[in-house]
Amino acid sequence: MRVVIVTESFPPDVNGVAHCALQTARHLVRRGHDPLVIAPAAPHGAAAEAADTAAPCPVVRVPSLPLPGYPQVRVALPSRRVAAAIAAHRADVVHLASPFVLGVRGMTAAARLGIPAVAVYQTDLAGYARTYVGAGEGTAWRRLRTVHAAADRTLAPSSAAVRDLEEHGVPRVRLWQRGVDTVRFRPGRRDEALRRELAPAGEVLVGYVGRLAPEKRVELLAGACRLPGVRVVVVGDGPSEPGLRAALPGAVFLGRRTGDELARIFASLDVFAHTGPYETFCQTVQEAMASGVPVVAPAAGGPLDLVDHRTTGFLVPPNDAVAMSTAVATLAASPELRAVYGRAARAAVELRTWEAIGDQLLDHYADVLQARRTEVAA
Repeated sequence: MRVVIVTESFPPDVNGVAHCALQTARHLVRRGHDPLVIAPAAPHGAAAEAADTAAPCPVVRVPSLPLPGYPQVRVALPSRRVAAAIAAHRADVVHLASPFVLGVRGMTAAARLGIPAVAVYQTDLAGYARTYVGAGEGTAWRRLRTVHAAADRTLAPSSAAVRDLEEHGVPRVRLWQRGVDTVRFRPGRRDEALRRELAPAGEVLVGYVGRLAPEKRVELLAGACRLPGVRVVVVGDGPSEPGLRAALPGAVFLGRRTGDELARIFASLDVFAHTGPYETFCQTVQEAMASGVPVVAPAAGGPLDLVDHRTTGFLVPPNDAVAMSTAVATLAASPELRAVYGRAARAAVELRTWEAIGDQLLDHYADVLQARRTEVAA
């Protein structure tokens, strides 16, 4: 099968869309298929060149500009490369990863060429509109509805995302969750030397991993910073970092970390705390669970499917700083509870491999292709 993955983000970017697109390409190659990736050009030539060289398939880069106020996010510029690349690859299916700008061009090209398209919903744009401009949710949903309604099938990563899409009139929605690398992320990566470095007085380590941006609400960990015997560790970068350094006194900021180094940090935590209320899935929660770490997360969006309340961690009301710090304090006070929840967390994700999730994606492709054949035959 020849597949073109049109993605709004791809390595060297570090985010959920880029990671899922990379894992999709890898799985297609493993199963003997022929993928091509189309993505925005990255700002750092050497890093992008290295990432493209390491990619499992060819990558076509489209000129892009940084999003104003958030340079880590690139927005693709109009380009004829999208349609030309899809046509040249002779695609059987076009896979649109979190389509919004580049994905719209991919959708238009697929429709013109008569190629079925599968759109993967990954970003809560309506939630971002609320956070950044205090309005515009209706406009965001109209844009999403228009884009996804044109696809043969939309894949949503969580039950909450499926409901949101269906309630806003998006047709042909199916559930497709995300995999986790249970070999890389595992309890055995726990590093006592790293723990001594981060918590020299033996503090309980409470970690956040992700973008440092307003929609992530990382400042909700301020209460955890004040808990006796607790050290907050923040991994990631983004525009909110200067303000968060002031808002989270005593926290350790490690910057962006990836690969085995990130896995070592995850496994060395005692508690993982995710604060953002707008997650359609939340891959870092899964990676923490695979690392055997109990989780505290908002009872909203993707975490509702991932965290089993009072079994693998705690679900707390979104945007509630007191509830967040109370849950962290409960886990910090009980090594036994952390151990029980951590073991249950690992067990809950052990079968959620990228191989299993990738094969489910192939089934979705096959369904869409068969539906198109039936439509043509009729």
